[in-house]
Amino acid sequence: MTGDATVDGPARHVPSSRLHHAIIRTLVDTGAPPTTHEMAAQLGVDHADVVEGMHALAAQHGVVLHPHRPEVWVAHPFATAPTVFTVRHRERTWWGNCAWCSLGVAALVGPGSDADPITITTVLGGEDRQVTLRVVGDRLLDGDYVVHFPVPMRHAWDNVLYTCSVMLLFASSDEVDRWCRRHHIARGDVRGVDVVWRFARAWYGRHLDADWRKWTTDEAAALCARFGLDGDIWRLSAGTDRF
Repeated sequence: MTGDATVDGPARHVPSSRLHHAIIRTLVDTGAPPTTHEMAAQLGVDHADVVEGMHALAAQHGVVLHPHRPEVWVAHPFATAPTVFTVRHRERTWWGNCAWCSLGVAALVGPGSDADPITITTVLGGEDRQVTLRVVGDRLLDGDYVVHFPVPMRHAWDNVLYTCSVMLLFASSDEVDRWCRRHHIARGDVRGVDVVWRFARAWYGRHLDADWRKWTTDEAAALCARFGLDGDIWRLSAGTDRF
């Protein structure tokens, strides 16, 4: 307990940047998120303060909470439950929510080396053969794949878990077409994985900063444009709301 706050007193605001840094730092270091009780002890605040702060962080899309408890379910780019993307470096292992997120995880936990690369293992289209991407320093060594983005970014947070679940790696654009027909999912935008790697490094590059804040929609749109991500899938409404 700190200051004059009591267990039964009103919760005080914990800055979202402090909570986010504690979550991402712990995920990078251990592969699992901290609990709200662990964060309260680490930050020297009451548990109620952390719970209030977690709801505020979720409201600005900085974290996804479990439906019935204020614990981390997703802290992009990290998933806390198994997915079809596993990122490894030495003895550490993480789950990525999607192809884009997994590349973001690799950017945050690196750098890898020629002798000890970061690896991203996934299953093409979530149903086909298993493949592994290697990251050494700022280089993605296995660039002969594409990433499919079926959900328009302006609707990404309508159901962000679904959005991530269909953002998959494929061998080719033709494979994306066949997959979409088979699963009755509208074809979105298809980009080379090397482009998505560079984009992910910039998008998630500040996620370990102590003064992190979520991109606004204007900032997100500018970042997409910087990497040539255009067309309807990437169109965002102008504004200062958090993306």
